[in-house]
Amino acid sequence: MSKLVQAIRRSPKIWWYLVNLWTLVVFAAIIFNFSRNGAFDQQMDTLLVIYIALLAIYAGDKEFERWHDNHQSRHPGEIFVFVWTVLMTGLAISQFIFDKTSGLTSDVVAAYIAVLSVLAVTRRSRALYNRRRRSG
Repeated sequence: MSKLVQAIRRSPKIWWYLVNLWTLVVFAAIIFNFSRNGAFDQQMDTLLVIYIALLAIYAGDKEFERWHDNHQSRHPGEIFVFVWTVLMTGLAISQFIFDKTSGLTSDVVAAYIAVLSVLAVTRRSRALYNRRRRSG
């Protein structure tokens, strides 16, 4: 087994690092694509699919750890969603102000909805977990 694979297995935070790296990459790509009037829409599809997959893996891994009482860190998804909301609001306002007809694509909106959905599912899972812990 390679040293890289061993290091990844020893580091449970690997998904956190990957999601945060990809968040920065995706945000930069969204802003760049918006500024270029959607010139890179096809590339955005690929980036967003990879990003949502990584986010789902990270959230699932985090919830699995919670349900097995191994969850120790707190990285609230609400902050993550807030940053996405600021980006989306800024782009929507910019699209209106600058009378842009392209740039904020349905794929970006779908990714935002997926981020909101991941938050909703993880919040519900956390509530169920807390209720189960209180009841015994």
